[in-house]
Amino acid sequence: MKITKFNFISGLPRSGSTLAAAIFKQNPRFHAGMSSPIASLFSGIVSQVSAGNELSSIVSQQQRENMLRGLFYSYYQECEQDVIFDTNRAWTAQLPALMRIFPEAKLICLVRDVAWIMDSLEIKFRENAFENTRLFNSAAERATVYTRLDALANSNRLVGYAWHALREACYSEFADRIVIVDYELLVNRPQEVFDLLYDFIGEETFKHDFEAVKFDHPEFDAQLGLDGLHRVHPTVAPRPRKSVLPPDLFEKYSNMTFWRDLTDSETFRIVVQDVGKSNSDR
Repeated sequence: MKITKFNFISGLPRSGSTLAAAIFKQNPRFHAGMSSPIASLFSGIVSQVSAGNELSSIVSQQQRENMLRGLFYSYYQECEQDVIFDTNRAWTAQLPALMRIFPEAKLICLVRDVAWIMDSLEIKFRENAFENTRLFNSAAERATVYTRLDALANSNRLVGYAWHALREACYSEFADRIVIVDYELLVNRPQEVFDLLYDFIGEETFKHDFEAVKFDHPEFDAQLGLDGLHRVHPTVAPRPRKSVLPPDLFEKYSNMTFWRDLTDSETFRIVVQDVGKSNSDR
C-alpha cells in the first residue's frame, strides 16, 4: 500500500465533482472517483460508539480515532496511487472529526448556481420519464416540477443538505482547508483551474488531457433510476442551453449562491462573480 496523502472532493450535486475526479484520475499518482461509501460507514461507526450505546463505555476516544482512520486505509488498501481523493457531499458536515484524522487534508468543493443544479436534475428526471427515480419518496413529491424541487431543496435531501453542509463548512474553523470551485470556470478554463487546484493541494502540476476525460457508472445510476447521472462528456467545454424551469422557480433558486460573498470566511475561492441566465451542463 503506497498511500501517503488523503484529500477530499465535496460540495453541491450536479456541479462537477465527478468531472473533477475524472480529470484528477488521469494523473497516475492520484486515485479519484464518484462518491464512495466511506462517509456512510464513518457515520455508522460514530453512531455505534456514541453515548447511549452500550459500546460507548468500552471504546476510548483514541480507539475511535484509530478505527475511523483505519476505515480509510482498509477501503483503499489495494490502491497503488500515492494520493487519494475521496468524494462525498457529507464531508463538509463532518469536518471536526475528519480534520482530527487527517489534519493536513484539503477539501475541493464544487459549486454551481442552485437554479442550474435544479435545472440539471429536472432534465435528468424528464429524460427518465418511464422510471420512478429514487430521488423522490412518493408520488406527491414527484408530481410536478414545483413539488420535485421543493423536495430536493429540503434540508435533509440531495440539494438542501449539501447546501447547508457547505455553508457551515465555509464559516467553520476549518474554512482555510477548503477551496470552492465554480462549475462555470471549470468547464470554461479547466487548465487554469487545475493549475490553481494543484497549488492548493501542494502537488506538482500535471498535464491533463481535457479532450479525453472518461467516467461513467451505469450500474449505480440504474439503481437510482437516473441513467447518465454520473456520465461525463469526454471534452471539457461549456454547453449552453436554456433552462427548462418556470421563471419563478429559476429566480427563487438563483438567490442561493452564498459563495460569491463569503465575508468573514477564510475559504479559498475559484469562482465567477456574475453569471447570466445561460449555463452549461456536465
